[in-house]
Amino acid sequence: MSRTVLRTADAWYVARGAEATKIETCAATTGALLADRPAITAAAAGPATDRVADLVLVSPVTAPCRVVAQMTNFASHVTDSGMDPRTVPLTFFRKTSGSISGPFDDVVKPPHVRLLDYEVEIGLVIGRELPVGSEIAAPEECVAGLVVTDDVSARDIQLPKTQFYEAKSYPTFTPAGPALVLLEPGDFERFTDLRLRLSVNGSVRQDSVVGADMIHRPLEALRALTRFQRLDPGDLVLTGTPAGTALSAPPKAVEKIAALLPPSLKWKLFFKGQAKNPKYLADGDVVEASAATDDGALDLGTQRTIVRHPR
Repeated sequence: MSRTVLRTADAWYVARGAEATKIETCAATTGALLADRPAITAAAAGPATDRVADLVLVSPVTAPCRVVAQMTNFASHVTDSGMDPRTVPLTFFRKTSGSISGPFDDVVKPPHVRLLDYEVEIGLVIGRELPVGSEIAAPEECVAGLVVTDDVSARDIQLPKTQFYEAKSYPTFTPAGPALVLLEPGDFERFTDLRLRLSVNGSVRQDSVVGADMIHRPLEALRALTRFQRLDPGDLVLTGTPAGTALSAPPKAVEKIAALLPPSLKWKLFFKGQAKNPKYLADGDVVEASAATDDGALDLGTQRTIVRHPR
């Protein structure tokens, strides 16, 4: 049975329903906590010390760490982006771990960004060293747990520059948690049953079950990634997002016309049109993101963030 780990600014906890037990550990990082399994086991068997509602939770994934993300990995999102799911390659990009923030922290839009978007994703938290060339027979061998994340994106930075790294790496652009759900043997079998949901101001924007939508599953992705990228305990691998983001592909006729225009004019017209799209995140918008099986057997919790546009 999975174990739900929570983190505050000065302690780690194992949660059971509405109650939590403090983990007696000196671990300051997620990687160090994962190495202290006896302390987690002892807390899971011990009496409650706190109420979850009284804890001020921060991200259960600590920085610095590697943050690697899969791109266009849900068929519905690929189609929504104007591409063919049957031909989309397995691709990755990096984010700075400085973008990680807590599950209830504000998402802060940089002043120069105009088009702020959201992407609910499941994050794989790595549990053991994976040097380049590591052989992986099953994801359970190296994935310690799961977290729900929001891959916040500055589309007006990402698209004209094809610059994912900058567009997705500003501070607060990777809210993570509330829970790090540590997996026990057999738990990973339910991964494909997880439903990702994201709402803005109570209106559901994204809603999809992994098994019906994800193109490249964790085993395939991790095998491909470790061909060139080392991973260590506490690193975070994001697995893609379903359809429903603010950004979507323009109609084919518009694409053909735009292809005939000089790049500067094409992007100017594109962003002029996107500026009228009410789905981009506005000041004060409340974003809720969750991932859970419909029967609640595996539940990564729900994060609730508020978008701020500083002046």
